[in-house]
Order: sequence, then C-alpha cells, then structure tokens
Amino acid sequence: MNRIELTVPGISCSHCKESIEGAVGGLTGVESVRVDVDAKTVEVVFGGNTTAEDIVRAIEDQGYDVAR
Repeated sequence: MNRIELTVPGISCSHCKESIEGAVGGLTGVESVRVDVDAKTVEVVFGGNTTAEDIVRAIEDQGYDVAR
C-alpha cells in the first residue's frame, strides 16, 4: 500500500470534506481517505493500479486546487 498527503488550500467546510472523500474514496484501490479541514490536507492510503496523479485529478475534478 502507498500513502500520500496532499495540501488542498480550498478546503473550508464539511461539504468540501464530503466532496473530496466521495470522489477519492470512489477510486478503485483506495483503502482510506482522511480530509482534515483545519490543516487543509488530504491523506490517502491506496494500492493497485491507482496512482497519486489519479488522486490529484479526482480532487481537481471537484473544483479544488492541489498544492504541488
């Protein structure tokens, strides 16, 4: 399994949290997603054919920028 922590400056509320968790959690191979609204971070544990870029794209598709 792989683990990645991303900074997403636009996270500001529970709706943001639910949106990101739903999008990333729906990817095949994602074992867990944890969004910290206060820290503006997303921690993902994943495996299989899922890549970090897949996760970033899923977050960006929800309208959020990912700090790189």
